[in-house]
Amino acid sequence: MVQAVKDSAKTHWVNRAPIGIRPYLQLSRLDRPVGYWLLALPGWIGLAFAGLSHDLVWRDLVWAVLILIGAIAMRGAGCTYNDIVDQDLDAQVERTALRPLPAGTVTTRRAWIWAFAQIGIGFLVWLCLPLLAKGIALLALPLVAAYPFMKRITWFPQVWLGMTFNWAVLVAYAAKTGVMSAPLFLLYLGLIFWTVGYDTIYACQDIEDDAMVGIKSTARKFGGRLRFGVFICYSLFVVFGLISTASVAFNYSPDAFFHWFIAIAIWCPSIFCLVVFLHKFRPPNFEQSLKIFKSNWIIAAFLIFNMMALNFIPWDSI
Repeated sequence: MVQAVKDSAKTHWVNRAPIGIRPYLQLSRLDRPVGYWLLALPGWIGLAFAGLSHDLVWRDLVWAVLILIGAIAMRGAGCTYNDIVDQDLDAQVERTALRPLPAGTVTTRRAWIWAFAQIGIGFLVWLCLPLLAKGIALLALPLVAAYPFMKRITWFPQVWLGMTFNWAVLVAYAAKTGVMSAPLFLLYLGLIFWTVGYDTIYACQDIEDDAMVGIKSTARKFGGRLRFGVFICYSLFVVFGLISTASVAFNYSPDAFFHWFIAIAIWCPSIFCLVVFLHKFRPPNFEQSLKIFKSNWIIAAFLIFNMMALNFIPWDSI
């Protein structure tokens, strides 16, 4: 019997799929779509951020679609690989004990085959990228390969996850512009802190089980200062994000004050959401932590919308 994993919605279509394919869909975490959105959205942020200095064009829609397909495929492959590596640990944690490998609904050999099938889809997306973007995308492979082991050797596996999950911002920017830039790397650094913040909130669900089996995380490291730790991460996300956005605003005006006005206008809705999330974050309320984690896509959605909106303002007439 293939059962729904604990933090999966039982009404999700994956949990109603034919039993023969359901374990593979669960390995890919398709029953938890927030994961691939949090992988794809940094790529879309990269496109929108590039649009601040290089204008938006219809071809960006092609990149956006490819980023989403690649995110779904590679997130699925990464989760499958992670489950293969972690199956012994997953069996000892209540939230993950019903995952297909520890539950015995799929064999390790078949999980490997499924992982490589998804990598094949990612490879097709990779073939569509320009040369610079191809090279940058390849550099993410060591990050992906090493991530499952980080929770065993460092208290900050969320930092490694942030480096991995936000790599798409670099790939997308390079695909659109054919170059890299200092403001882009500042934005990437900010996004890493964003991921550390939201994944620390997510990791709160497993603090007790993680302590018993020896899994390290920022949620455990921050201890009684969990809310303060998340506040620092979210604050650094905003600081680096504002600096990076203000750095490219010179395309609209040489006035330094106006640079910051544009940056703050773009970031205001996202900052408001972050403040609301921090207010609602009350560990050890695990159910609320999961809701906050799943809501973090809104932060990226606001950034993308506001960055894109600047392209449609008639600056020459202002």
